[in-house]
Amino acid sequence: MRIGVPRQAQSRERRVALTPAGVAKLAADGHEVLVEVGAGLKAGIPDGNFRDAGATIDQRVAVIGGEGAIIQTVGPAIDELNQPDWSRLGPDHTLIGLHDPLWDPGRAEALVSTGATIVALELIPRISRAQSMDVLSSMATVAGYHAVLLAAIRAPRLFPMMMTAGGTVPPAKVVVLGAGVAGLQAIATSRRLGGVVEAYDIRPAAMEQIASVGAKPIKLDLDTGESQDAGGYAKALSDELNRRQNEALLPYVADADVVIATAAIPGAASPELITTAMVEAMRPGSVIVDLAAERGGNCRMTDADGEVNHNGVLILGPTDLPSRAAATSSLMFSNNVVSLLRHLADESGKLVWDFDDEITVETVVGHDGEVTHPQIRAKLGMTTMVGPEGGPEPGEEEE
Repeated sequence: MRIGVPRQAQSRERRVALTPAGVAKLAADGHEVLVEVGAGLKAGIPDGNFRDAGATIDQRVAVIGGEGAIIQTVGPAIDELNQPDWSRLGPDHTLIGLHDPLWDPGRAEALVSTGATIVALELIPRISRAQSMDVLSSMATVAGYHAVLLAAIRAPRLFPMMMTAGGTVPPAKVVVLGAGVAGLQAIATSRRLGGVVEAYDIRPAAMEQIASVGAKPIKLDLDTGESQDAGGYAKALSDELNRRQNEALLPYVADADVVIATAAIPGAASPELITTAMVEAMRPGSVIVDLAAERGGNCRMTDADGEVNHNGVLILGPTDLPSRAAATSSLMFSNNVVSLLRHLADESGKLVWDFDDEITVETVVGHDGEVTHPQIRAKLGMTTMVGPEGGPEPGEEEE
């Protein structure tokens, strides 16, 4: 298989989709890997490291070429498809990366219209045999860790309790909202820094996980038993339940020195967990880091990639934390991609599209010029695809 790794064009994207270690694994499998000149420089990886691992270093047009798998951390935007390099994308290509199809199905449709097979890494199912391919979990780990470091730097107080010549310094109080991968990593990192941590998640099953990483679970008197979907992700609450949740969370947020908000719903706007009233109840000098900023934020006042100071409370909305730790993020991303490629390839090294396989059917957005993924088709207003015997395609439900 021919595998190309173009340099990321996005100004805030520092990651590279394959590291030299990943290149070496794929080269050992017999694949030809081409990396664009300078693709890894923002992640601290010079071209020579890729060359030493077995890759060919070439210009963008040659890396994309006329066939093969193209790997990116973040796939091309719609306006990029008309540029000379991406205009080469066609039926002989497989484009693998983060394409955000549930949030932006129009972009997914445009990618599929090139004829290339589009594989969206956001859609990797959360099943045990796909764990080594789970890019979202890998990137959430980095984001949760980095969010706490960001808060620790910007907060006017230290995290740990200290016995000093100037007296006893009390520990910082940290509240983490959302106990997915990012939230659990934020809890663990806050604890390592010496903070006293409480955490909340609408999913009852998350309470045990919160306690397992050293935080005190915040238990509210709310019926949230139906708040988790089959994939383990949180579902949106009703307006009334969300209002009651916010009222119950107010005293916990008001007493915090740092709040790390991580709650997200796939393909939907971020749930509002921190209202203006809650911000105004916090002490001046408190810090909120909102990891859900890209989808509107968990805080009413969040400005994506900006800073808001409201009555002395600092609200940060970074959307690029995995990219800021580009060396580690790239390593994790690369390992996930190598695992996925090895799963999809047959013994000859060619990609095989087995739509009876759960991983394939869940991650392929489109194939042969058709949007195939049921959720993306529904968002685009398309009917369910019909198989050769008159029933739905494998992995799909009849309407």
